[in-house]
Amino acid sequence: MGPLSSSTTNRKRPGIAGPAGIPGLFSFDEYQQDALQRFFLTLDVMRRRSEGYREHAAEAVPNVLDYKAELVLDGRTLPRPVNYLLVRIVPPDDVTVDPSRRPFVVVDPRAGHGPGIGGFKADSELGVAMKAGHPSYFVGFLPDPVPGQTIEDVARAEAAFLEEVSRRHPDAEGKPCVVGNCQAGWAVMMLAAIRPELFGPIIVAGAPLSYWAGVKGQYPMRYLGGLLGGSWLTALTSDMGAGVFDGAWLVQNFENQNPANTLWSKQYNLYSKVDTEADRYLGFEKWWGGHVCLNAEEIQFIVDELFIGNKLTSGEITTSDGTVVDLRNIRSPIVVFCSRGDNITPPQQALDWLLDLYDSVDEIRAFGQTIVYTIHDTIGHLGIFVSAGVARKQHDEFASNIDFIDLLPPGLYEAVFEPKDAAGAHPDLVTGDWAMRCEARTLDDIRALGGNDLEDERRFAAAARVSEINLALYRAFVQPFVRASVSPSLAESMRRLHPLRLGYEMFGAGNPWLGWIEQSAAAARKARCPAEPDNPWLAVQEQVSRQVVDGLDTVRKVAETASEDIFRAVYGSAALQAALGIDASSDRRPRKAAKNLLHQRLIEHRVAELRARMREGGLREAVVRALVYVGMARGRVDERGFEAIRRIRQEHPAAKALSLADFKAMVRDQFYMLRIDEEAALAALPGLLPDDEAARAGALEMLGTVLGASGALKGEAAGRLERISGIFSPASPPPPPRRKAPGGAKASGDRTPGANAAHRHDGQA
Repeated sequence: MGPLSSSTTNRKRPGIAGPAGIPGLFSFDEYQQDALQRFFLTLDVMRRRSEGYREHAAEAVPNVLDYKAELVLDGRTLPRPVNYLLVRIVPPDDVTVDPSRRPFVVVDPRAGHGPGIGGFKADSELGVAMKAGHPSYFVGFLPDPVPGQTIEDVARAEAAFLEEVSRRHPDAEGKPCVVGNCQAGWAVMMLAAIRPELFGPIIVAGAPLSYWAGVKGQYPMRYLGGLLGGSWLTALTSDMGAGVFDGAWLVQNFENQNPANTLWSKQYNLYSKVDTEADRYLGFEKWWGGHVCLNAEEIQFIVDELFIGNKLTSGEITTSDGTVVDLRNIRSPIVVFCSRGDNITPPQQALDWLLDLYDSVDEIRAFGQTIVYTIHDTIGHLGIFVSAGVARKQHDEFASNIDFIDLLPPGLYEAVFEPKDAAGAHPDLVTGDWAMRCEARTLDDIRALGGNDLEDERRFAAAARVSEINLALYRAFVQPFVRASVSPSLAESMRRLHPLRLGYEMFGAGNPWLGWIEQSAAAARKARCPAEPDNPWLAVQEQVSRQVVDGLDTVRKVAETASEDIFRAVYGSAALQAALGIDASSDRRPRKAAKNLLHQRLIEHRVAELRARMREGGLREAVVRALVYVGMARGRVDERGFEAIRRIRQEHPAAKALSLADFKAMVRDQFYMLRIDEEAALAALPGLLPDDEAARAGALEMLGTVLGASGALKGEAAGRLERISGIFSPASPPPPPRRKAPGGAKASGDRTPGANAAHRHDGQA
């Protein structure tokens, strides 16, 4: 009787062990039937994958969004047309959005794949934003670029999109929150540096910003440009595409980073769990195989200016009108989400731009920037966008607490999440399943993650110089012949023959040798008889799989070690660096951002203005100043404190009359006043308070409610609250001023709002 016979369905035979415990024949017969059925079912999944690939490619606007969308603005209609689209996400029937809440705009990466990963599942960035009540929009793109479009044109289009979103929500409390995934992260940051007025909080997820950064022995993808001799190969690939760069090559680079998964684990996981894994596999492959193209000008800019040149964080990129792209111009809070398990954008590439731009946290504060980061321990690059667990935790908390993040005083923070049940006091003030708090950090915390030393930076600078030379040589001596030899039809044929595309096509209807798959799979499905979980041959199968993975991982590690050693040896050569003009005697990092004397003068003017305003205002300003003063001693801010403020605003019409933007400005002004001259700011408090004792007592009670929302005050924070109580209570004189409190700031004279840079170590919160 054949292995697919329906008469064997649901019939289990006991496994009889052979000599010396070797798996017996009966268990092998059961396993053989199961394995053969899984083989046919797996082939059928691959057939369905090919069908889905063709159907997806035939769509007018292919995407993998899990939500309905309405077109708002087509980038092809703009003065400088691009292939980008702005759509409004239609909330599901069971979700209600609040028009008064700031909208979310999710921008998908154009890194070889089609759009939709930000809304790939119900538990996604778009999903959690709508669940939190925010109107949501999505920026995607078409598979083929508009001829002649550039990265700058795309930035202009995205600016037009944000203007349209803001126009549609004039009553929203705050500008749109913009989420930039992967390569969309640097694109969003560039635009925010040029047009900061368009943005509310910015969330960059898995976004590489400091491209040279990494740790020795890890993350070898950063060496790829140098090992290939620079970006001339990018230009050659674009020329072979008749001016169009096939995004499948970018996807191929991702695949090459993990050959064990590419060549074995992904397919084996499907085969071993084909009864339950097929839908998940097909859903992901629909996105993974949706390759898109870029213009030659676009990819050349990305590789030259960003990947190899690493010019973004040093302020060396300029627009066509001469505007310098300086990330220090961003006025919105920046949330950086990265993972130690991400070998595409490791934490160093996501965070070391801070070291390129700033010497201390005081400089971050001086520029008025609020930067929050969080580092996942294990999730991979794609998991940042597609993992439901990540969406329900990190992205959910960011969406639920985006206004809280927007109100944080300038500085550097790490977002820390703990289960609601373990959060301690007032769990009713926690909006989701996790409690988020932002703890003050310093640049030493970023350095502690590991990164390049000065010699490593010189190596990458040498690789960038070699890239420029090789690209110039290619353009002078080779490019004219390649362009003359490649026609658009030949380029299209070569794109269709790309190995990744062939992998989808070979199981499709165009292959006459595989017409039997569907019928055989139907028979296998009808007669399906899985082996028992304790079948010893399944254990053998798993062991073989582990050995294959271990072997491929070993090959990968050897190749990575060799590539790193070659890169370090070649570009670390003193002779080569000298020939390229790399100054080995300089102690300045090759891509360190320049200082701006004009900014320093503006800061001095701002300091004088804030000093003059210390005695201006009333009870509202006094309460905020007191709140910031006590909170500074804690070194952290908890979402429960913000939720307490939000509820107080709802209960008191006078407080609600102050918009979120005005409240944010007030918090920042009071924070800076305390940083400039803490004792002078506190001495001015009595003049801001009304004579009405009931009003003072009510304000003091409110301070206690907000400050105690995340737990009882201890240590210096409790001492500060006691001092504030003395100031707010007219019955007793305030305690004498203290010139310096442990962990606090002392009077600082004429210092920048960024704070005490010459007098305080960067480790102070």
